[in-house]
Amino acid sequence: MLGLGADLLWADMNRLLAFLFHQGVLDEQFLQLQQLQDETSPNFVSEVVNIYFHESEKLLTNLRASLMEREFSDYKKMGNHLNQFMGSSSSIGAKRVRNVCVAFRAAAEQNNRAGCLRALEMLEHEYCYLKNKLHELFQIEQQRALAAGVRYPVQD
Repeated sequence: MLGLGADLLWADMNRLLAFLFHQGVLDEQFLQLQQLQDETSPNFVSEVVNIYFHESEKLLTNLRASLMEREFSDYKKMGNHLNQFMGSSSSIGAKRVRNVCVAFRAAAEQNNRAGCLRALEMLEHEYCYLKNKLHELFQIEQQRALAAGVRYPVQD
């Protein structure tokens, strides 16, 4: 039997997930990712998401560095970075991040530097929001797992 704390934490996790789906931050791909997690790989989702965060940080750094160059003109390279960001965001169900990447890519295809700068700001904002919320979710999940492992003595 799960402890009361584990039940409450499970409810907190479900509320946070429902909120993120309602806001359009996540989509059904995140649920599919969760279905791949089991007892043999209990940290699968957080591990995959942490790889995503690590790679995304590099992509964001490259995008910002490119746009800050005085003579920037390589919109094709920027488009390649954005395609990679879109693909990895889609694979974890990061719907709003992916959608901003689509708008960013449209600005890059038009060689619109001002539009790219605005899109980069939006992308960084959405990415940080996603990262904070998923870290929150994983912390609750860890607390729930710890609480579920605690056995309370039965009172006669």
